[in-house]
Amino acid sequence: MTNTINPFLITDGYKLGHHKMYPQGTTLVYSNFTPRSNRHAPNGVDYVISFGQQMVMKQIHEYFQDGFFNRPKDEVVEEIKREISLFLGQDYDVKHIEELHDLGYLPIKVKSLPEGIRVPIGVPVLTIYNTKPEQFWLTNFLETIISNLLWKPITSATIASQYKKILVEAAMKTDDDNLASVQFQAHDFSMRGMDSVEAVISSGLGHLTSFDGSDSLPVLHGARKYYGETGFVAGGVNATEHSVMSAGGSKDGEEIETFRYLMKQFPTGILSIVSDTWNLWTVLTEYMKILKDDILQRDGKIVIRPDSGNPVDIICGIDSRPVYRKLYMKDGQKAYNDENETDFSDSEFKGVVELLWDTFGGTINKQGYKVLNPHIGAIYGDSITLERSQQIVDRLKAKGFASTNVVLGIGSYTYQYNTRDSFGFAMKATYVEIKSKKMDAHGKSFGRNIFKDPITDDGRKKSAKGLLYVWTDSDGKLIVRDQVEWTVEQTGLLKTIYLDGNITNPVTLTEIKKRVSK
Repeated sequence: MTNTINPFLITDGYKLGHHKMYPQGTTLVYSNFTPRSNRHAPNGVDYVISFGQQMVMKQIHEYFQDGFFNRPKDEVVEEIKREISLFLGQDYDVKHIEELHDLGYLPIKVKSLPEGIRVPIGVPVLTIYNTKPEQFWLTNFLETIISNLLWKPITSATIASQYKKILVEAAMKTDDDNLASVQFQAHDFSMRGMDSVEAVISSGLGHLTSFDGSDSLPVLHGARKYYGETGFVAGGVNATEHSVMSAGGSKDGEEIETFRYLMKQFPTGILSIVSDTWNLWTVLTEYMKILKDDILQRDGKIVIRPDSGNPVDIICGIDSRPVYRKLYMKDGQKAYNDENETDFSDSEFKGVVELLWDTFGGTINKQGYKVLNPHIGAIYGDSITLERSQQIVDRLKAKGFASTNVVLGIGSYTYQYNTRDSFGFAMKATYVEIKSKKMDAHGKSFGRNIFKDPITDDGRKKSAKGLLYVWTDSDGKLIVRDQVEWTVEQTGLLKTIYLDGNITNPVTLTEIKKRVSK
C-alpha cells in the first residue's frame, strides 16, 4: 500500500454516484469556475486576481498520477471498491474507474483566463470539459478538488492587490521617488496561522503576485515547482524574536546590551529587532539615543519591530489625549477614582515613527514629507488589516511623514480569515452533450444548455447557460457571453492550460507579477 491518497477519495461523498445519474447517452459535461459575489469580500473589492489555475492543475495531475495511474490497477481499484462500498453501505460499481485507469491519463481540457489579470465578479476564471465521451462524469467529479484548491490563491492574490493599491497610492502622495520600496512594504508573516503547508504555498504565492517580501519559506518551493521559477522568488531579513531578547537578560538595563550584541553579530544589512518584549517606549526614548551613533555608523538598517497593541496608534501615535479614569470596585460596584486620572505619555502620543525621527532625523522629500534616516526604520506585523493599513498611511501623512517609513507584516489575520464565500466561488455545469438516436437521426450527440436559477435565491446563485466566451470590450472590461457555439467558445481570452494529462501554455510567477502590476 502507498501513503499517497487515492484521488477518488478527494471529493464530496455525493459525487460517487453521479456517473449513473446523468441522462443515458451523456457524452460531455462542460463546467466553469466563477466568482459569483463580493458580498463577503474584504474591503468590498469588486474583482478578483486570476491566479493559481496552473498550480492547481499541476496539483490535481500529481494526485492522479501518484495516487491512481502510477499504482497497480488491481490495488487502486480494490481500495476504491472497499472504501466506497463501506461508505455507501452497498456494493460499489467501479467499472468507470477501471476504464479511466486503462486510459492512463485525465481526459479533460481546462481553459483559464491569463493569470495576473483583474477579473470582474461574474466572469469565469476557468472552464473544464471531458475529451473522451466515456468519461463525461469526470468533469464535475473534479468540482470539489478544484474548488478546494483554487479559491484560496485567487482570494489571497486579490487581497494582496488591495494592500498594494493602498501602499502605492500613499507612496505616490508622500514619497513618489521611493515607489520601488513598496514591493517590500507588505511582508507575508502568515505561515504560523495558516491551516496547512499547502495553504501557505497557495496563499503565499498569491501574496507574491503583488509583493516581493515573505517570511513563508514554502513559497520558494511552490514557485519553483508550480511556476518554474529559477531565480529570485521572495526576500526577507535577519530578525529577532522575543525569546532572543528575553534570553539576553532582564528588562532592567540588560536589554540594551542585547541590542549591542545583535549589531555585532550582524554588522551589515537589515536587522529587525523586536522591541516590545518589555517596554517599547524605553527602547525608543532611551536606548535609541544611547545607541544612535552605533546605528548611524553601521552598514545597514536597524528596524524596530513593535508586536502588540493597536498598530495604528503604536506606529502613528494617538490622535488626541483623552483622560482615562482608573476603574475599581467599591461595595461590589464599578466606580471611578477621579484622583487617579491618567493621561497618555508623550511617547504614546507621538508613536514609533515620530520618536525615531526625534532621535535619528532624516530628510524632507520634494513632496514635503519626512523620511527617516536610512539607517533606521520600523515594521509592525501583528493584526494588520486593510482598514488599519489605510489608517496607518493616512495618519502618517497627516503628521507629515511619508508612508514608506513603515513596513507592514501581513499575517493570517488577513490571509486565513477568508472562505470560498468571500467571493462566492462556485463551479457549475452549463452545457452537456447527449447521444440519442431518438433526438438525432444520425445518432450524434446533441448539445443542451443547462443552468440553475433557484427561485428562493436573491440572484447570486443563478448560473450562466451553455458554452462560454470571455473577451475584452471597448472600455477594456472583461465580459462573458454565454450560449455561444463551439466555434466561438474556442476563441477569446480563455486559453487551454491542461489537455489530456499535459500542462500547456505554462506561465511563470514573474510574468504573472508583471500583469498584476499593470
